This record gives sequence, C-alpha cells and structure tokens, in this order.
Amino acid sequence: MTDISQQIPKISVVIPAYNSEKTIKATIDSVLNQTFTDFELIIINDGSQDSTLDIVSQIQDSRIKIFCFENAGGNVSRNRGLHQSVGKFVSFLDADDIWTHEKLASQFKALQENVEAKVAYSWTDYIDENGVFLFSGTHNIYNGDIYEKLLVNNFLENGSNPLIYREALIELDGFDESLKAAQDWDMWLRLAAQYNFVGVPSVHILYRVSASSLSTNLVRQEQACLQVLEHAYKARPSIDKNIWYLSLANLYKYLTCKALQKPYYRRKGVIAALFLWKYFLNDASRLQRISFTVKLLFKIIIILFLPATLSTALLTSLKTESNKLEFSSTSG
Repeated sequence: MTDISQQIPKISVVIPAYNSEKTIKATIDSVLNQTFTDFELIIINDGSQDSTLDIVSQIQDSRIKIFCFENAGGNVSRNRGLHQSVGKFVSFLDADDIWTHEKLASQFKALQENVEAKVAYSWTDYIDENGVFLFSGTHNIYNGDIYEKLLVNNFLENGSNPLIYREALIELDGFDESLKAAQDWDMWLRLAAQYNFVGVPSVHILYRVSASSLSTNLVRQEQACLQVLEHAYKARPSIDKNIWYLSLANLYKYLTCKALQKPYYRRKGVIAALFLWKYFLNDASRLQRISFTVKLLFKIIIILFLPATLSTALLTSLKTESNKLEFSSTSG
C-alpha cells in the first residue's frame, strides 16, 4: 500500500504571473534547478494578455501545476496559490525574480535546525532587466523575535524571500487583499507578531529592477505603509514611541529616494520635497545625517528648477546615493 504522506511535497512554491512573458521562463527555471527537489510549483496565471500561459504550458515538469483566473492582482493570486498548496512549507516568488540554486535547501535546513522558528529568510541582491547585477541589498540578519527590527526596516526587502510554515499563513488568512501597496511588509509583520524568524546569511534572491518597479504610485504607497504601521503598533502597543518615529523616518527616507528615481519631472520633485520634510521631522538623528539630507535636497532643487531633459542628464552623470534605500524598507 502506498504511503500517501510520501506523495505530498514538503514545499509549495507559488508564482503569481501577469503578463510576464519576458521573465517567467528564467524565474521558473530558477525553481526547477533548486538542489532541494521535493516541491510542487504552483503557477497562478492572473489573466495574462500576453504569451505567459503559452510559455508556461510548454515547460514539461510533473511538479508544475497551472491555474488560470481573471486578473485580480498579486495578493489575490498569492492567496489563491496558498489555498491550492499542499506542502508543509510555502514560498512565494514574483514572476520576474530569480532564486539561486540553494535557496530552498538553505532555508529548509534553517527551519529544521531552529524548530521554534516558523519563517526563514535570506539576503537579496538586485539585477537589471537583463539579469546583470546592480547592487547588494541590506544583508542584515536578525533571529528570534524580530518584530521591532522589522517595524523599523523591512530587511526581508521583497515578497520572493521567505520560506514559511503553511499553517502559519493559513492561520493569518494570508495576504491582506485590501492593501494597495506594502502587502509583503504587512504579511511579514503579522507573522513576526506571533512567530520567530531565522535568517540565512547568504544571497538567495535576485530581485529584478524594471521599469514597472519604478513606477509605483508613491502617494498610494505612503498611505498603505502608514496603514501597515498603524496596524502593527496596535498589535504591540507597548513598543517604545521612539521606534515609531524611527519607523516613520525610514519610511520617508525610502519614499524620498524612490521619488528621486527616473524619470525626473517637477511633480515628482514636489512629492520628494514633501517626503524629505516628513523624514526630517521624524528623524531624531537628523543633525548627524545632514550631509545625506543636503544631497537629497540638491537633487530635488535640480528637478524642480531645471527642464526635465537637463535635470535627467545632470543627475544621471552624478553618483547616486545608496541604491539600497530605493528598493528595501517597504518593497511590495
């Protein structure tokens, strides 16, 4: 008689895909090439209008399961994949990101060796649309109760990172589908409020920086991030108020840097100036960081007072402030 438990994969990998024809093959290959092989790969085709479904359908591997739905957005797709999954552990992967070969093996081992932890995460590096390395992520490691650290900075950086006990995700009802941005940060915070984390000090996620990742509605993202923070502090009202201000300072530092990305035009300069002012108000150590603030202010002035073509040429020629700030903290 066949042992049914032996047929259930240990890990479920969920890839939500919407119009991902340019990257989906490389993303799927990075999963199929994992050294850890006991997984199912659930692909949620979120109403793609391009050749995404054709590309996915041509990949022959018995571990792949494809589900098609009308377009509903990334978080609905993640939750759909979660409810289709059967593995003891779940990991989500965006359709343009890539995992290194040891990602699942390393995180699975970390959870096996740290039984009190329910979430394992790794480091992230950033690549361009052609897969060429751009810069390293924050590369921080915190273990155990990481809630306060995660409030201050989303050091997991993206939604393609952690390996999570499925039952923990189910207990929390998955991703918040009402949020318009920062859904990853919200999910990791809700997990951290109840469970321990364990970090794997190796780069296992390659986050692809594309034109779409630069076009986020920043005002919408600000509102969503503030909503996430408010919920998080209600979950632990005893947290020191100084951490609240540090969280806000980091949020507005991130949003300022995000607003100062290409393309450069005056409206973004105005938004950047507003975010920079809010950063300045909430940063208790602002006098120690005056050079950083002045650099951002200089970029804002250039964008506000020079024509777009000239400001673009000038700022492109200048060395930018740490790129890490632009894609960490509240990605997703």
